[in-house]
Amino acid sequence: MSRFNLIDEKWIPVRFLNGNRDEELGISETLLRAKEIAAIEDSSPLVVTALHRFLLAVLYRALEGPTDIDQAKSLFKEGLPSEKITAYLEKWRDRFWLFDEKYPFGQIPTFEPKTWRAWTALAAEHNADTAKVLFDHVDTTASGSIKPAAAVRWLLATQTFAVSAGKSEISHTGTAPSAGSVMAIPVGLNLHDTLLFCLVPQNREVMQADIPLWEKEPETMVYLKSATKLLDKKSGKEKDRAVERGATGLVDLFTWRTRSILFKELPSGETSELGFASGIGYKASADQDTMLGYAIVEVTDGETKEKVKKKVSIHFEEKEFWRDFDSLLPDAARLAPRVIEHAIALTKMDRTRLPRGVMILGQKYFPPRPNIVFWRKEYFALPGAILGNRDIRHDIRVMLIEAEDAGKSLWNGDNGIKACLASSIGSFAKTLLSHDTTGTRDVQLSDIKRVAQSVNAVPWYWSTLESRFHEILGKYTLERDPDDILCQWLKFVRDALKKAWDQHCASVSTGDIWAIRALVKAEKPVKRKLEKLNVEILKLEPQKEVV
Repeated sequence: MSRFNLIDEKWIPVRFLNGNRDEELGISETLLRAKEIAAIEDSSPLVVTALHRFLLAVLYRALEGPTDIDQAKSLFKEGLPSEKITAYLEKWRDRFWLFDEKYPFGQIPTFEPKTWRAWTALAAEHNADTAKVLFDHVDTTASGSIKPAAAVRWLLATQTFAVSAGKSEISHTGTAPSAGSVMAIPVGLNLHDTLLFCLVPQNREVMQADIPLWEKEPETMVYLKSATKLLDKKSGKEKDRAVERGATGLVDLFTWRTRSILFKELPSGETSELGFASGIGYKASADQDTMLGYAIVEVTDGETKEKVKKKVSIHFEEKEFWRDFDSLLPDAARLAPRVIEHAIALTKMDRTRLPRGVMILGQKYFPPRPNIVFWRKEYFALPGAILGNRDIRHDIRVMLIEAEDAGKSLWNGDNGIKACLASSIGSFAKTLLSHDTTGTRDVQLSDIKRVAQSVNAVPWYWSTLESRFHEILGKYTLERDPDDILCQWLKFVRDALKKAWDQHCASVSTGDIWAIRALVKAEKPVKRKLEKLNVEILKLEPQKEVV
């Protein structure tokens, strides 16, 4: 018997424009009432991302488009056609049952797992039987059960963000196509606009062949177990990998079966265990994820050993993402997320509907280890000046470079010992550590870094500038003079650098004579940078007329 249909059942968490968060909706209500909804909200950034991508896949299929910018502009002007959406969902209603003998949504009905695993295997934020998560207290041997609504949310999140975790009972587990990348979602006045911003046109021929997971027949176990031979670069030997293919388009990409899953339903309708194994491996194709930003980097070719340029997606780093914010902004190189380019193209015809901002979502891990370091959701205002003709990406980049240069005068531990000692904190640590009874102690870079990690001035500098950066984004409108904005930013950088160093000096001033001597010797890099900033600010400030 079929149970829990995603079209009608309540499982998508939303926040309405009136602030109400008490209701969850099915697919149909979410799309048909999108103008009443402010946003999709969930405690997990991974779930939020996966739900947007899933709804976009439904829209692409229901609307059979957009296939060009004119069709996209028409949708933006007239709104989502409820008749097409309703007709599509009714046509494929039988494919949206979460529990069904023939077509359980997102699952492999013929999968007969040797071992049933706890539901926590689905969720990166919870302990699994193969990995533990800091601060999560779920006991995988007695994890209880979850409701169908939670099960389907985590199913979509897993297919979007699962990373390779070694051998499974079917084959080697692969990584979801964009699992380690930063994903951008421009946020509109309501969910309706947000979805249309992300509904980037696809070629008509591509669209026709771009089929979502639920419209296809579930893969057979024979197919899933058919291994692909791959040459191991380290050993030079062939090894078996999961069957893989390229994506046919955005719909296929947004509904990729990264894992083979089968829920075991309890009499209560909930689920506590599931079959969980490898799915379809992803072979990188020309179809680029429209939510990703890209960069051109120089890498060494594995075969020729020559340096070549390669286009790679932007990933979260250890530093805060705002320091790479320019990667989200369009320019002639077309490296920004296409969803942001599309949002700008749509709102040039109606500036009152410019995205309120952009959500940045994703996770960080260090391949080949499957351990997730962190998952993240951040929000940035989108500069109003982005609708003008200026190269906003360049302007923002100039500001960020100034912040980085000033930060390096304070501390630079990533570019070798010479660069480290050219920073004030590095010089201070070196002088302090070099002092002993003989004055000949050999100080290593690792020693200096340990001291630097205990200095609060560095994180204070960056956290202070982060809040200032958000302030600048809000002020960057078409009406403001870019030079005024840059001047204000340089003042923020100067003040943050000065106060950070002053704080460090105050914390050391009560120390012994050697610490004070080290402090005096180390102040030159910061002082030089402050002088340069003052010169740049003076150039940009309006000159007072002499009476």
